[in-house]
Amino acid sequence: MSIRSPSHEILQLALLAQDKFGSMALLNGRRIALIGGAGFIGHNLALALAVEGAAVEVIDSLQVNNLLSFIGENGTSNRTIYARMLHERLELLQCAGIPLNVQDARDYHALTLILKRFQPDTIVQLAAVAHANRSNKDPHSTFDHSLRTLENVLDYSRGNVEHFVYFSSSMVYGNFPDGRATEETPCNPLGIYGALKLAGELIVKSYHQVFGLPYTIVRPSALYGERCVSRRVGQIFIEQAMQGKDITVNGDGFDRLDFTCVHDLIHGIECVLTRPEAKNETFNLTYGAGRSIAEMAAIVREHFPTTTVRYEPKEAFTPDRGTLDVSKARRMIGYDPQYPLERGFARYIDWYRSLAAAGAMTLPAAVPVRVAA
Repeated sequence: MSIRSPSHEILQLALLAQDKFGSMALLNGRRIALIGGAGFIGHNLALALAVEGAAVEVIDSLQVNNLLSFIGENGTSNRTIYARMLHERLELLQCAGIPLNVQDARDYHALTLILKRFQPDTIVQLAAVAHANRSNKDPHSTFDHSLRTLENVLDYSRGNVEHFVYFSSSMVYGNFPDGRATEETPCNPLGIYGALKLAGELIVKSYHQVFGLPYTIVRPSALYGERCVSRRVGQIFIEQAMQGKDITVNGDGFDRLDFTCVHDLIHGIECVLTRPEAKNETFNLTYGAGRSIAEMAAIVREHFPTTTVRYEPKEAFTPDRGTLDVSKARRMIGYDPQYPLERGFARYIDWYRSLAAAGAMTLPAAVPVRVAA
Protein backbone atom coordinates (compact mmCIF):
# COMPACT_ATOMS: atom_id res chain seq x y z
CA MET A 1 0.00 0.00 0.00
CA SER A 2 1.38 3.42 -0.94
CA ILE A 3 1.92 6.09 1.68
CA ARG A 4 0.23 8.54 -0.68
CA SER A 5 -0.89 8.60 -4.29
CA PRO A 6 2.00 8.09 -6.73
CA SER A 7 0.17 10.06 -9.42
CA HIS A 8 -0.13 12.99 -7.01
CA GLU A 9 3.60 12.82 -6.29
CA ILE A 10 4.49 12.81 -10.00
CA LEU A 11 2.17 15.76 -10.60
CA GLN A 12 3.98 17.64 -7.83
CA LEU A 13 7.34 16.84 -9.44
CA ALA A 14 6.09 18.15 -12.77
CA LEU A 15 4.88 21.39 -11.23
CA LEU A 16 8.15 21.77 -9.33
CA ALA A 17 10.18 21.35 -12.52
CA GLN A 18 8.07 23.84 -14.48
CA ASP A 19 7.93 26.42 -11.71
CA LYS A 20 11.54 26.33 -10.54
CA PHE A 21 13.67 25.45 -13.50
CA GLY A 22 11.63 26.30 -16.58
CA SER A 23 11.81 24.27 -19.78
CA MET A 24 14.46 21.58 -20.20
CA ALA A 25 13.63 20.98 -23.88
CA LEU A 26 17.07 19.50 -24.55
CA LEU A 27 16.14 16.49 -22.45
CA ASN A 28 13.11 15.66 -24.59
CA GLY A 29 13.75 12.40 -26.43
CA ARG A 30 17.11 11.73 -24.78
CA ARG A 31 17.72 8.06 -23.95
CA ILE A 32 19.18 7.91 -20.46
CA ALA A 33 20.12 4.78 -18.51
CA LEU A 34 20.47 5.08 -14.74
CA ILE A 35 22.68 2.37 -13.25
CA GLY A 36 21.60 2.02 -9.63
CA GLY A 37 18.60 4.17 -10.52
CA ALA A 38 16.18 2.77 -7.93
CA GLY A 39 18.19 4.29 -5.08
CA PHE A 40 17.52 7.53 -3.23
CA ILE A 41 19.11 9.82 -5.81
CA GLY A 42 18.34 7.60 -8.78
CA HIS A 43 14.57 7.29 -8.46
CA ASN A 44 14.19 11.04 -7.85
CA LEU A 45 16.36 11.73 -10.91
CA ALA A 46 14.43 9.21 -13.04
CA LEU A 47 11.11 10.86 -12.21
CA ALA A 48 12.41 14.35 -12.95
CA LEU A 49 13.94 13.31 -16.28
CA ALA A 50 10.73 11.56 -17.33
CA VAL A 51 8.77 14.73 -16.57
CA GLU A 52 11.10 16.57 -18.97
CA GLY A 53 10.41 14.08 -21.78
CA ALA A 54 13.49 11.87 -21.59
CA ALA A 55 13.25 8.14 -22.25
CA VAL A 56 14.61 6.69 -19.01
CA GLU A 57 15.42 3.13 -18.01
CA VAL A 58 16.60 2.04 -14.58
CA ILE A 59 18.97 -0.85 -13.95
CA ASP A 60 19.20 -1.84 -10.30
CA SER A 61 19.64 -5.10 -8.39
CA LEU A 62 17.61 -3.73 -5.43
CA GLN A 63 20.28 -5.36 -3.23
CA VAL A 64 22.34 -2.41 -1.97
CA ASN A 65 20.50 -0.36 0.66
CA ASN A 66 17.28 -1.21 -1.13
CA LEU A 67 14.28 -3.52 -0.97
CA LEU A 68 16.04 -6.90 -1.10
CA SER A 69 18.65 -5.94 1.46
CA PHE A 70 15.98 -4.80 3.94
CA ILE A 71 14.11 -8.13 3.78
CA GLY A 72 16.73 -9.88 5.90
CA GLU A 73 17.70 -6.98 8.19
CA ASN A 74 15.36 -7.58 11.08
CA GLY A 75 17.44 -5.43 13.42
CA THR A 76 17.28 -2.33 11.24
CA SER A 77 15.80 0.66 13.04
CA ASN A 78 12.44 1.76 11.59
CA ARG A 79 12.54 -1.13 9.14
CA THR A 80 8.78 -1.07 8.47
CA ILE A 81 8.83 2.63 7.60
CA TYR A 82 11.75 2.17 5.21
CA ALA A 83 10.09 -0.78 3.51
CA ARG A 84 7.09 1.42 2.75
CA MET A 85 9.36 4.14 1.37
CA LEU A 86 11.12 1.62 -0.85
CA HIS A 87 7.83 0.22 -2.14
CA GLU A 88 6.71 3.76 -2.93
CA ARG A 89 9.87 4.36 -4.99
CA LEU A 90 8.95 1.40 -7.18
CA GLU A 91 5.32 2.48 -7.44
CA LEU A 92 6.37 5.96 -8.54
CA LEU A 93 8.66 4.57 -11.24
CA GLN A 94 5.88 2.30 -12.47
CA CYS A 95 3.32 5.12 -12.44
CA ALA A 96 5.69 7.29 -14.51
CA GLY A 97 6.13 4.50 -17.05
CA ILE A 98 9.86 4.12 -16.31
CA PRO A 99 11.10 0.55 -16.96
CA LEU A 100 12.94 -1.03 -14.04
CA ASN A 101 15.36 -3.81 -14.96
CA VAL A 102 16.09 -5.77 -11.78
CA GLN A 103 19.64 -6.74 -12.65
CA ASP A 104 22.94 -6.85 -10.81
CA ALA A 105 25.37 -4.56 -12.67
CA ARG A 106 28.22 -6.81 -11.56
CA ASP A 107 27.01 -9.32 -14.17
CA TYR A 108 28.76 -7.98 -17.26
CA HIS A 109 26.92 -10.04 -19.88
CA ALA A 110 23.41 -9.51 -18.50
CA LEU A 111 24.06 -5.80 -18.06
CA THR A 112 25.38 -5.47 -21.60
CA LEU A 113 22.31 -7.20 -23.06
CA ILE A 114 20.01 -4.65 -21.41
CA LEU A 115 22.10 -1.69 -22.56
CA LYS A 116 22.36 -3.02 -26.13
CA ARG A 117 18.59 -3.34 -26.26
CA PHE A 118 17.92 0.13 -24.85
CA GLN A 119 20.82 1.86 -26.67
CA PRO A 120 21.13 4.88 -24.36
CA ASP A 121 22.92 8.00 -25.52
CA THR A 122 23.67 8.89 -21.88
CA ILE A 123 24.53 6.74 -18.87
CA VAL A 124 24.46 7.96 -15.26
CA GLN A 125 26.49 5.73 -12.94
CA LEU A 126 24.97 5.72 -9.45
CA ALA A 127 25.58 2.11 -8.39
CA ALA A 128 27.67 2.03 -5.22
CA VAL A 129 27.64 1.42 -1.49
CA ALA A 130 26.75 4.97 -0.52
CA HIS A 131 27.73 4.95 3.14
CA ALA A 132 31.20 5.64 4.54
CA ASN A 133 30.83 3.60 7.75
CA ARG A 134 29.50 0.55 5.91
CA SER A 135 32.34 0.86 3.41
CA ASN A 136 34.95 0.77 6.17
CA LYS A 137 33.29 -2.25 7.80
CA ASP A 138 32.85 -4.23 4.57
CA PRO A 139 35.48 -3.10 2.02
CA HIS A 140 35.11 -6.20 -0.19
CA SER A 141 31.42 -5.60 -0.83
CA THR A 142 32.03 -1.88 -1.31
CA PHE A 143 34.72 -2.54 -3.91
CA ASP A 144 32.49 -5.09 -5.65
CA HIS A 145 29.42 -2.86 -5.87
CA SER A 146 31.36 0.32 -6.65
CA LEU A 147 34.34 -0.40 -8.91
CA ARG A 148 33.18 -3.70 -10.40
CA THR A 149 29.93 -2.16 -11.59
CA LEU A 150 31.81 0.89 -12.87
CA GLU A 151 34.19 -1.28 -14.87
CA ASN A 152 31.31 -3.12 -16.55
CA VAL A 153 29.37 0.02 -17.43
CA LEU A 154 32.45 1.83 -18.76
CA ASP A 155 33.33 -1.11 -20.99
CA TYR A 156 29.93 -0.90 -22.66
CA SER A 157 30.00 2.90 -22.81
CA ARG A 158 33.17 3.34 -24.85
CA GLY A 159 32.09 3.93 -28.42
CA ASN A 160 28.40 3.57 -27.56
CA VAL A 161 27.33 6.59 -25.48
CA GLU A 162 27.65 10.34 -25.93
CA HIS A 163 27.91 11.24 -22.25
CA PHE A 164 28.90 9.32 -19.11
CA VAL A 165 28.02 10.88 -15.75
CA TYR A 166 29.78 9.52 -12.67
CA PHE A 167 28.53 10.16 -9.14
CA SER A 168 31.50 10.73 -6.87
CA SER A 169 31.41 12.33 -3.40
CA SER A 170 32.70 15.23 -1.33
CA MET A 171 34.52 12.54 0.68
CA VAL A 172 37.26 12.48 -1.97
CA TYR A 173 38.65 15.70 -0.48
CA GLY A 174 39.24 14.32 3.01
CA ASN A 175 39.75 17.21 5.43
CA PHE A 176 38.74 20.53 3.85
CA PRO A 177 41.56 23.09 4.07
CA ASP A 178 40.15 26.14 5.85
CA GLY A 179 36.69 24.58 5.74
CA ARG A 180 36.19 25.06 2.00
CA ALA A 181 36.81 22.95 -1.10
CA THR A 182 36.80 23.83 -4.79
CA GLU A 183 37.15 21.35 -7.61
CA GLU A 184 40.86 22.23 -7.66
CA THR A 185 41.40 21.37 -3.99
CA PRO A 186 43.81 18.39 -3.75
CA CYS A 187 42.04 15.14 -2.91
CA ASN A 188 43.27 13.25 0.14
CA PRO A 189 40.41 10.95 1.21
CA LEU A 190 40.13 9.27 4.60
CA GLY A 191 38.84 5.68 4.72
CA ILE A 192 37.60 3.18 2.16
CA TYR A 193 34.59 5.07 0.79
CA GLY A 194 36.37 8.26 -0.27
CA ALA A 195 39.35 6.31 -1.64
CA LEU A 196 37.13 4.18 -3.89
CA LYS A 197 35.22 7.23 -5.12
CA LEU A 198 38.49 8.92 -6.06
CA ALA A 199 39.67 5.73 -7.76
CA GLY A 200 36.44 5.75 -9.75
CA GLU A 201 37.07 9.33 -10.86
CA LEU A 202 40.53 8.43 -12.13
CA ILE A 203 39.21 5.38 -13.98
CA VAL A 204 36.50 7.47 -15.69
CA LYS A 205 39.09 10.03 -16.76
CA SER A 206 41.31 7.29 -18.14
CA TYR A 207 38.48 6.05 -20.37
CA HIS A 208 38.22 9.57 -21.73
CA GLN A 209 41.97 9.67 -22.35
CA VAL A 210 42.16 6.26 -24.02
CA PHE A 211 38.78 5.92 -25.72
CA GLY A 212 37.53 9.50 -26.00
CA LEU A 213 34.52 8.83 -23.75
CA PRO A 214 32.90 12.18 -22.83
CA TYR A 215 32.29 12.33 -19.06
CA THR A 216 31.15 14.51 -16.20
CA ILE A 217 32.07 13.84 -12.57
CA VAL A 218 29.75 15.24 -9.89
CA ARG A 219 30.52 15.57 -6.20
CA PRO A 220 27.45 15.90 -3.94
CA SER A 221 27.46 16.21 -0.16
CA ALA A 222 25.24 15.54 2.86
CA LEU A 223 22.05 14.88 0.92
CA TYR A 224 18.58 14.77 2.43
CA GLY A 225 15.09 14.38 1.02
CA GLU A 226 12.04 12.22 0.49
CA ARG A 227 12.32 8.42 0.58
CA CYS A 228 15.91 8.24 1.78
CA VAL A 229 16.59 5.09 3.82
CA SER A 230 20.36 5.55 4.30
CA ARG A 231 20.14 6.73 7.92
CA ARG A 232 21.86 10.01 7.17
CA VAL A 233 22.24 12.46 10.04
CA GLY A 234 19.21 14.63 9.26
CA GLN A 235 16.99 11.61 8.72
CA ILE A 236 18.02 10.15 12.09
CA PHE A 237 17.37 13.49 13.83
CA ILE A 238 13.83 13.74 12.46
CA GLU A 239 12.90 10.14 13.21
CA GLN A 240 14.28 10.33 16.74
CA ALA A 241 12.41 13.56 17.44
CA MET A 242 9.14 12.26 15.98
CA GLN A 243 9.35 9.18 18.20
CA GLY A 244 10.04 11.21 21.33
CA LYS A 245 13.68 10.18 21.62
CA ASP A 246 16.83 12.22 22.21
CA ILE A 247 18.88 13.47 19.26
CA THR A 248 22.46 12.20 19.39
CA VAL A 249 25.23 14.34 17.86
CA ASN A 250 28.61 12.74 17.19
CA GLY A 251 31.16 15.38 18.16
CA ASP A 252 30.61 18.83 19.64
CA GLY A 253 28.03 19.92 17.05
CA PHE A 254 30.34 22.45 15.42
CA ASP A 255 31.33 20.16 12.54
CA ARG A 256 30.05 21.70 9.32
CA LEU A 257 28.54 19.92 6.34
CA ASP A 258 27.21 21.28 3.06
CA PHE A 259 23.69 19.94 3.57
CA THR A 260 21.99 19.60 0.17
CA CYS A 261 18.35 19.02 -0.68
CA VAL A 262 17.99 16.26 -3.25
CA HIS A 263 15.90 18.56 -5.47
CA ASP A 264 18.85 20.95 -5.84
CA LEU A 265 21.07 18.02 -6.82
CA ILE A 266 18.53 16.86 -9.43
CA HIS A 267 18.47 20.37 -10.89
CA GLY A 268 22.27 20.23 -11.07
CA ILE A 269 22.21 16.93 -12.96
CA GLU A 270 19.69 18.36 -15.42
CA CYS A 271 22.14 21.23 -16.01
CA VAL A 272 24.96 18.71 -16.53
CA LEU A 273 22.89 16.77 -19.07
CA THR A 274 21.76 19.80 -21.08
CA ARG A 275 24.89 21.96 -21.21
CA PRO A 276 27.73 20.87 -23.52
CA GLU A 277 30.13 22.84 -21.31
CA ALA A 278 29.66 20.13 -18.66
CA LYS A 279 31.48 17.48 -20.66
CA ASN A 280 34.92 16.43 -19.43
CA GLU A 281 34.55 18.50 -16.26
CA THR A 282 34.15 17.89 -12.54
CA PHE A 283 31.56 19.81 -10.51
CA ASN A 284 30.68 20.24 -6.86
CA LEU A 285 26.87 19.99 -6.78
CA THR A 286 25.75 21.04 -3.30
CA TYR A 287 23.89 23.99 -1.83
CA GLY A 288 27.25 25.71 -1.46
CA ALA A 289 27.22 26.65 2.23
CA GLY A 290 28.61 24.66 5.14
CA ARG A 291 26.28 24.51 8.14
CA SER A 292 26.92 23.07 11.57
CA ILE A 293 25.22 19.91 12.77
CA ALA A 294 24.06 21.93 15.77
CA GLU A 295 22.17 24.25 13.38
CA MET A 296 20.38 21.28 11.86
CA ALA A 297 19.51 19.99 15.34
CA ALA A 298 18.15 23.45 16.23
CA ILE A 299 15.77 23.35 13.24
CA VAL A 300 14.49 19.99 14.44
CA ARG A 301 13.93 21.43 17.93
CA GLU A 302 11.93 24.30 16.43
CA HIS A 303 9.48 21.69 15.15
CA PHE A 304 9.73 19.38 18.20
CA PRO A 305 10.48 21.72 21.13
CA THR A 306 10.82 19.07 23.87
CA THR A 307 13.57 17.18 22.02
CA THR A 308 16.84 16.84 23.94
CA VAL A 309 20.23 16.88 22.19
CA ARG A 310 23.01 14.61 23.49
CA TYR A 311 26.66 14.69 22.41
CA GLU A 312 28.89 11.65 21.91
CA PRO A 313 32.48 11.19 20.65
CA LYS A 314 33.03 11.77 16.94
CA GLU A 315 33.36 8.64 14.81
CA ALA A 316 36.78 7.69 13.44
CA PHE A 317 37.66 8.42 9.80
CA THR A 318 35.18 11.29 9.68
CA PRO A 319 36.91 14.18 7.89
CA ASP A 320 36.54 17.83 8.87
CA ARG A 321 34.48 19.23 6.04
CA GLY A 322 32.51 22.40 5.39
CA THR A 323 31.53 24.30 2.24
CA LEU A 324 31.86 22.96 -1.28
CA ASP A 325 32.34 25.92 -3.59
CA VAL A 326 29.76 25.69 -6.41
CA SER A 327 30.82 28.82 -8.30
CA LYS A 328 32.19 26.72 -11.18
CA ALA A 329 28.83 25.00 -11.67
CA ARG A 330 27.01 28.33 -11.42
CA ARG A 331 29.29 29.92 -14.01
CA MET A 332 29.61 27.08 -16.53
CA ILE A 333 26.27 25.27 -16.49
CA GLY A 334 23.79 27.64 -14.84
CA TYR A 335 23.40 25.71 -11.58
CA ASP A 336 21.22 27.65 -9.16
CA PRO A 337 20.40 25.84 -5.88
CA GLN A 338 17.19 26.99 -4.22
CA TYR A 339 17.03 25.16 -0.90
CA PRO A 340 19.01 26.55 2.03
CA LEU A 341 18.83 24.36 5.11
CA GLU A 342 16.02 26.40 6.69
CA ARG A 343 13.79 25.86 3.64
CA GLY A 344 14.78 22.39 2.45
CA PHE A 345 15.01 20.71 5.85
CA ALA A 346 11.71 22.18 7.01
CA ARG A 347 10.16 20.74 3.84
CA TYR A 348 11.72 17.37 4.69
CA ILE A 349 10.26 17.51 8.21
CA ASP A 350 6.84 18.29 6.78
CA TRP A 351 7.13 15.28 4.47
CA TYR A 352 7.87 13.08 7.49
CA ARG A 353 4.87 14.62 9.22
CA SER A 354 2.76 13.49 6.25
CA LEU A 355 3.93 9.92 6.95
CA ALA A 356 2.61 10.20 10.48
CA ALA A 357 -0.68 11.60 9.17
CA ALA A 358 -0.96 8.60 6.81
CA GLY A 359 -0.30 6.16 9.64
CA ALA A 360 3.17 5.13 8.46
CA MET A 361 4.80 6.47 11.63
CA THR A 362 3.63 6.79 15.20
CA LEU A 363 3.98 10.26 16.68
CA PRO A 364 3.84 10.15 20.49
CA ALA A 365 1.05 12.31 21.88
CA ALA A 366 3.47 13.81 24.38
CA VAL A 367 5.60 15.37 21.65
CA PRO A 368 4.38 18.87 20.71
CA VAL A 369 4.78 19.78 17.05
CA ARG A 370 5.08 23.22 15.50
CA VAL A 371 2.43 23.60 12.82
CA ALA A 372 3.99 24.35 9.43
CA ALA A 373 3.26 27.74 7.94
